[in-house]
Amino acid sequence: MDIKKIVEEKIREFKESYKFELKNIEVRDVNKYIEHTNLKATATEEDILKLCQQAKEYNFRGVCVNPSFVPLVKKQLDGTDVKLVTVIGFPLGATSTKAKVEETKIAVADGADEVDMVIHIGYLKQKNYEYIYDDIKAVVEAAKVPVKVIIETCYLTDEEKVAACMISKEAGAAFVKTSTGFGTAGAKVEDVNLMRWVVGEGMGVKASGGVKTYEDAVNMIKAGANSIGTSSGIDIVKGR
Repeated sequence: MDIKKIVEEKIREFKESYKFELKNIEVRDVNKYIEHTNLKATATEEDILKLCQQAKEYNFRGVCVNPSFVPLVKKQLDGTDVKLVTVIGFPLGATSTKAKVEETKIAVADGADEVDMVIHIGYLKQKNYEYIYDDIKAVVEAAKVPVKVIIETCYLTDEEKVAACMISKEAGAAFVKTSTGFGTAGAKVEDVNLMRWVVGEGMGVKASGGVKTYEDAVNMIKAGANSIGTSSGIDIVKGR
């Protein structure tokens, strides 16, 4: 596979034909889009237990936590349809592929239903597309559960966003995700719409970072998101 050629062709198509466009749809059941998230360095077990209880109460799509909390969350969500999501190579993405693979294996063995991995942003920016592809592919093969690739849009040009999404798709990821929430900015509807255009309708797009209100969530969904990572899920479903 010539991943460089695939990326360059998609970037050329983007420059020639991409157009921002929100879907004219009625958004229902916003709660089923939300991955209730607490990835703070200061999060305690008490905080995570509260997160799980809220996710069950509001029937959210999932709970997203750091890997050390996966066994605890697994017990709390047992018997529910709330997905257990964790993060890999978080938040910088610059750990080695081997480290990401081992972290993934442990997380899945502990009970993770999905894993959100961060790409190596520096290698993407220097156009080392082969490294990015191999890094994602290795995690996908190790996980055997859906993998979301966090591309950290705030640091990327539009062309780099296209490249990151196209490589993620070719490497077998299930989703692309906007942000860690630890960068200089979070999700934007323009980025979500571009990401949806790149990956097509057969792949997921997760909007994450700075989605705080019901209006924010609806706009992300209209832009193409089918998952929303947020710590403001309760405010969103209450229409605040």
